[in-house]
Amino acid sequence: MVVPASKVVQHMGRHGYATQNVLAVCDFNMRFTFIVTGWPGSVHDMRVFNDTLRKYNDQFPHPPLGKFYLVDSGYPNQIGYLASYKGIKYHLFEFRNGPRPSGKETFNHLHSSLRNVIERSFGVLKMK
Repeated sequence: MVVPASKVVQHMGRHGYATQNVLAVCDFNMRFTFIVTGWPGSVHDMRVFNDTLRKYNDQFPHPPLGKFYLVDSGYPNQIGYLASYKGIKYHLFEFRNGPRPSGKETFNHLHSSLRNVIERSFGVLKMK
């Protein structure tokens, strides 16, 4: 992506180079069902999410009643959107040589495993 010099600062991501936010929804078959791009990398995910729902509400594939999209902990839990617990470990290596995981830790691990579909989907897309 080429960012005009006048906009480099607002596109600066946490790693020090120009980035762009992408909001993507995919199913468990790794098919993208909705994508919106264009927000600078410095913009918080929640702002991108709220703006997307406002601008594209009719096109956005809202989850059916009683179903949820798994979202990261940067998003609030709300109807149709289920985030992990903030500050609770969830990587397998964090459980080695320690006590059995708590309910929240188990939930976060399962949540992360399921949400990994989106990461794999982007990985497959990048290989094409």
